[in-house]
Amino acid sequence: MKKRVRKIALVAKADKPAARRIVQRAAKLAVAAGLTPITDDDTARLAKLKLPARKDPTELSRLADLIMVFGGDGTMLHWARNTAGSGTPIFGVNIGGMGFLTAASGKDLAKAFKAIAAGEFKIEPRTLLSAKGQNGDGKIQLKAMNDIVISRGSAPRMIRVEVKVDGEVLTVYRCDGLVISTSTGSTAYSLAAGGAIVAPGAGVISITPICPHTLSNRAVIISQQSTIEVRMLDRKREATLSADGWDGVDLEANSPVVIRRNRQYVKLARLPDSSFFKTLRQKLQWMGSHA
Repeated sequence: MKKRVRKIALVAKADKPAARRIVQRAAKLAVAAGLTPITDDDTARLAKLKLPARKDPTELSRLADLIMVFGGDGTMLHWARNTAGSGTPIFGVNIGGMGFLTAASGKDLAKAFKAIAAGEFKIEPRTLLSAKGQNGDGKIQLKAMNDIVISRGSAPRMIRVEVKVDGEVLTVYRCDGLVISTSTGSTAYSLAAGGAIVAPGAGVISITPICPHTLSNRAVIISQQSTIEVRMLDRKREATLSADGWDGVDLEANSPVVIRRNRQYVKLARLPDSSFFKTLRQKLQWMGSHA
């Protein structure tokens, strides 16, 4: 089914000067393709765009039929989390590093606009996670597209973390931390910690310990319908909880954090010839890669 796009939001990371020229080019390509470009305040200043601009990502997502994000996975995660639930698809143009979440590179920009203007792109829904708990500062409420991470403090000492799945104890990990990731996040921190690569549509959550003391501790994959409860057991150790590498908050001993699938989700826009396995071959330079 073709998706009609009339108004497209062009956004980039404000502290990425390398994005300036490509965003300027994108604005011209958008107009040439019969689309109406809009932007956010930071990108307008970065690229010196004279376009309708909004400061609030949520408001911008309501005005746009599609959001084109220029940057790497970090920029994609920022916009995905801040526009989640809006229903507006996000199309990533990679000018960063690995770019697992992005849909095209800068050299493919003209091709991308042609496909978008013709409505010839596909939509992939991606799951989010939520983490809720409490510490001395009050309620903890975090949202992540890639992962919720529990990590030890500055002292180079392991922490003990009890994990329950749907009310049943899984185990107590002695480790440097724990990565609880969506299928999307399986190619991020979870992969670096030794977790499995999971196809985006698998509908699972991965629990991966970071440098576990017991070598038999491995990543565990559970249904995304499950509820995970995590408790840090050490009273004299420091630990933090973060979402997609942001929003770090202190964890307190024996204060449970509940992690489950968020009701909201993100729509990623992809070119027709793209696929998850093609991306893996290219990004990880596996056999069979031709680009």
